[in-house]
Amino acid sequence: MPRPARIHLPGFPQHITQRSNNRQATFYADDDYRHYLELLLAACDRHACALHAYLVMTNDEQFL
Repeated sequence: MPRPARIHLPGFPQHITQRSNNRQATFYADDDYRHYLELLLAACDRHACALHAYLVMTNDEQFL
């Protein structure tokens, strides 16, 4: 069953998550994390979006 459409209202905060497929690793080295954050910040700048907080986690079972 598909997920319901996300409601987007300009000026209201959004909670967005990005996950890998089948709990596979998304990042393999510290440089991968840094590159992802650089891309995220560049996208925020390009779209005039304020980033209030972020969290980057591994897919290790100990965190589930």
